[in-house]
Amino acid sequence: MDKLTRYGEIIKKILTEYYQIVEKAPDFHPENCLIFDDNNHHYFWRSIDWVNKKRINNTHVYIRIKNEKIYIEEDWTEEGIATELLREGVPKEDIVLAFHDPETRKYTDFAVA
Repeated sequence: MDKLTRYGEIIKKILTEYYQIVEKAPDFHPENCLIFDDNNHHYFWRSIDWVNKKRINNTHVYIRIKNEKIYIEEDWTEEGIATELLREGVPKEDIVLAFHDPETRKYTDFAVA
């Protein structure tokens, strides 16, 4: 399995596990969506709902693979997707905390880009 395919499978596994946990929560009512675009390497976990006649769209996690690195663009999980990726064996130098600006990234233990 090549690196891009392996990384895509790891990301989908992690997001699916989060999705399944949230779906079991009795007090969580929005509709959850997992969106996987393997051709362009974009992976989303989103929720949508109506609250008091207002449309609610939340992106909980957005990850993309670019230049053979995993870019975490959005992450609102408690533990952090980077931690999950490390547990799955992804090296730190292949993970970009893209929600930080490039200047801030150099102060993390992860890839700058």
